[in-house]
Order: sequence, then structure tokens, then C-alpha cells
Amino acid sequence: MDALRQIVRIPSNHELKIKIPEHIAENELMEVILLIKSNKRSYGEKIIQLKEAAKDPMYLEDMNSANRDFEYTDLEEWE
Repeated sequence: MDALRQIVRIPSNHELKIKIPEHIAENELMEVILLIKSNKRSYGEKIIQLKEAAKDPMYLEDMNSANRDFEYTDLEEWE
């Protein structure tokens, strides 16, 4: 099974053309799924979400873990 991904914007005529790679045989069965990302959040809502993420324990632990991973490389001097 092959998986292909194409990200496109919805055109004004609401029609999409799907480009199929040449190596896929004619008359093969294909399943097409549309995943629509909604960008309806306002700028203010995004800022609120970012502020909440800064207090999230899992996020903070991930950041601390990344900082520990680079603790010694940060001390090295650039040549």
C-alpha cells in the first residue's frame, strides 16, 4: 500500500485535481480522504492557547528534557 500526501488550498470553484504518480497502475483501486484544517481561531484565541501551553506540565517536562540533552553542548565554544 502506498500513501501519498498533497496539501492544497481550496480554490474558488471548489474542485481539486489529484495527481497520481506514474508508477501506480491504471484501474488500481484508490481511497481518497479529505482532511480539512479549520483556521477559524482568532489571533487572541491562539495567544491564549500559547499561554496555557507554557503552564502545561507535559510540555514543560519535554522542554526540560530537551534542555538537559543539550546541557553540555551549550557549554562548548564555537570555533
